[in-house]
Amino acid sequence: MAILEQLLPVFLLVFCRMSSFLVVSPVFSFQNIPAALKIGLAFFISLLVYSALGGWQAPVPQGNYVYLIVQELLVGLLLGFVAYLFFTAVQVAGAFIDHMIGLGMANVVDPLTGAHAPIIGNFKFFIGMLVFLGLNGHHYLLTALMHSYEWIPLDGGVFARIADGSVSSILIDSLARMFYMAFQMAAPVVVSMFLVDVALGILAKTVPQLHIFVVGLPLKIIVGFGILYLTVSGLTVLFRNLFSEMFRYMEQLLNILSVG
Repeated sequence: MAILEQLLPVFLLVFCRMSSFLVVSPVFSFQNIPAALKIGLAFFISLLVYSALGGWQAPVPQGNYVYLIVQELLVGLLLGFVAYLFFTAVQVAGAFIDHMIGLGMANVVDPLTGAHAPIIGNFKFFIGMLVFLGLNGHHYLLTALMHSYEWIPLDGGVFARIADGSVSSILIDSLARMFYMAFQMAAPVVVSMFLVDVALGILAKTVPQLHIFVVGLPLKIIVGFGILYLTVSGLTVLFRNLFSEMFRYMEQLLNILSVG
C-alpha cells in the first residue's frame, strides 16, 4: 500500500493529460468510438508513458495536487484542440463550396462529431481522414503526446506561461492559419463559381427573356461538381500541407509551454 500510495498520484496525473487529449483530438474523439474504448486506450497509453517516466519523475507534492490535475487537463485539452482545429479547416472549406454552389441548406448530420456538416465538407473530411490514417498521423499524435513530457513535466508551471498571453497568441495564429488553408482548399471552386455568377449576370442583361434562376442553379451545381472532380486528385497534397502545419503549431505550443 505504501508503494501504491507513492506511485498512484503520478500515474493519475499522466492519465489526466492522456484522457483530456483523447476527448478533443481528431480521430480519437469521434462519437462513434465507444467511451469504454477511449478510457481503455488512455489507460494503457498512460501505463506506457508512466513506465518511461516513473524512474526519474519527482514525487508529486500533496499540497497542490488539485492544481497539478487542472494543469494536466489543460495541457491535454490545448494540444488536442490545436490538432482538431486544423481538421475543421476541411469542413470550413466545404461550407465555402456548398454556399457558392447552392447547397448551403443541404446539411447532413456528421456521424463522427454529431453536428450538422456541409455535404462537400463531409466528403472532404472523410478523404482527409483516410489520408491522415494512411500517413499514420494518429501514431504521430500519440508520439507527440508522449514526448510532451520532455517539454512540459508534471511539475511544470504552465499557468505562469499562459498568463503572459503567448498561448492566446498561438491559438489566434493557428485559427487564422486554419481559415487561410480552408480558403486555399476551396479556392478553385469559389473562383469558378464567381466567374459563373458573372457570366450569368451578363447573360441576364443580354437575354432578359431567359429565366436566370431556373438555369443558374443547376448550372452552378454541374460546374461545381465538375471542378471538384478535376481537383480531387490534388487534395492529397493539400492535406499533407494541412497536417504538417498542424504538427508545426503543436510543436510551437509545446515550446511555449515548456519550462526551458
